[in-house]
Amino acid sequence: MRLSKHARFPTVCIHAGQEPDPATGAIITPIFQTSTYVQDALGQHKGYEYARTQNPTRSALEANLAAIEGGRRAFAFASGMAAINAVASRLSSGDHVVMTDNVYGGTYRLFDKVLRRHGITFSMVDTGDLDATRRALTPETRLLFIETPTNPVMRLTDLVAVSDLAHDHNVVVAVDNTFASPCLQRPLELGADLVVHSTTKYLNGHSDSIGGVVVAARDEDIEWLQFVQNAAGAILSPMDSFLVLRGTKTLALRMAQHSANGLALATYLAAHPRVTRVLYPGLPDHPQHDLARRQMPNGFGGMLSFEMESFEAARTALNRFKLMALAESLGGVETLVGHPATMTHASVPAEHRAALGLSDALIRISAGIEDIEDLKEDLEQALS
Repeated sequence: MRLSKHARFPTVCIHAGQEPDPATGAIITPIFQTSTYVQDALGQHKGYEYARTQNPTRSALEANLAAIEGGRRAFAFASGMAAINAVASRLSSGDHVVMTDNVYGGTYRLFDKVLRRHGITFSMVDTGDLDATRRALTPETRLLFIETPTNPVMRLTDLVAVSDLAHDHNVVVAVDNTFASPCLQRPLELGADLVVHSTTKYLNGHSDSIGGVVVAARDEDIEWLQFVQNAAGAILSPMDSFLVLRGTKTLALRMAQHSANGLALATYLAAHPRVTRVLYPGLPDHPQHDLARRQMPNGFGGMLSFEMESFEAARTALNRFKLMALAESLGGVETLVGHPATMTHASVPAEHRAALGLSDALIRISAGIEDIEDLKEDLEQALS
């Protein structure tokens, strides 16, 4: 199956990187559950030697993800954090990183508790503020790490502007695109050098796999990521690769429904008397709504947050949800609700959370693809 270079996004999701199995004609890439490969003779093999280094199922997924992100190569890892750590492994002692101030709590923990021990420093800044980002850059800055939209306060960064700024200072730009997915936002086309995903989330879409990926566009990044993936060995398993490949086939369809439900829930909550604030870039009163319309032209996604009048009110509501599940993670077909202050961002100091506007009264929703009226009914009974 040869894709036209003009193939549209849904077609690329379904077919890129996948050919019928030459042995059987199977249209779905098999799960190559093997640790090694028999060689025909010394030094003669079929392109595969050892499964940490290469696996056909993982290779198919990596080709698929590179195509849907518009990159040249992709490298799949055992988790989203393993993927971020692979990006960070290009740094050396004395290097400096500028990072979005509202990154996922696990990302903050990696830089603050692990990478600092190796002499790497970092500064957190609102990367949506170009002047603040410029001031944070130093001669030692080697990496600008961005989340947009941010988790969970839904701030955006202008990727074109910030990439131009970083490149003027010879700084590499990496973007965690997990919240938006490549269906809604394409950071490499907007100037980024590297894109990171937790494949656990929208790419897989079914809450049954843990994984991560880095998509690269530049030769030097591709060479290093290929080396470190093999050297460190935090690879994605064949079974998980198979599950993510299954997920990307329906990515375009799912994201359309996630986005529709996300906007509908945000609109509903904005009018609710017990809700004091709604954070969703698709709402016209979001301070960066115009940027969201330019940068996310195909929809605003299924992630939103809302604030109630107190922590007690939020806790009561969270304990009353029936259809929506109180759980970590996001991006699955089922709707999840969570309390960032005690769940995803518990590792972030309370004073930093407060400065971001991430209060104890904030609830995050990952809108699934259920019927929207059922979701509204569950919200109504939980908030009543």
